[in-house]
Amino acid sequence: MRVHRARGPFLGTITAGVRRDQSHNEAVQALANQAHPKHRAVVAHLEATTTRRRRGRLTDALVPSSVRVEAGWDRSQASSAVLNRFRVQDHPLDRATVDVAASIVAATGVSVADAHLGAAVRSLPSTEIVVLSSDPTDMAIVCTPAAVRVVVI
Repeated sequence: MRVHRARGPFLGTITAGVRRDQSHNEAVQALANQAHPKHRAVVAHLEATTTRRRRGRLTDALVPSSVRVEAGWDRSQASSAVLNRFRVQDHPLDRATVDVAASIVAATGVSVADAHLGAAVRSLPSTEIVVLSSDPTDMAIVCTPAAVRVVVI
């Protein structure tokens, strides 16, 4: 769901992906639903990002737009207020991202959302990127060659 970028010692986060047989937006679902068993872990991570931002560290939280679509996250709906309070930016599936994502799908067979996440990571100039996921194997595959730290949720 989220990608964070930072300069210097930074925390970056992309959240996405679970297992291929499940939806690829578990982190978004966990964030949106207080009853979700992983809600507190995802909220804690994003709140830590906000704290770093207040301390002067440049940190951005991003969500690939394809993951947001899968999760049904419509920012204009009142039900999205909890998600919107984190000021997570969308990473668009533009022409350049589509080309990279398509090559990731062709090479690995992952979902569009996972490939979009990998393409987003590869486009970031950051020195450190953190991915929130319950599927660290797929995240490592789609993010290669970028160096990422996968936080398992």
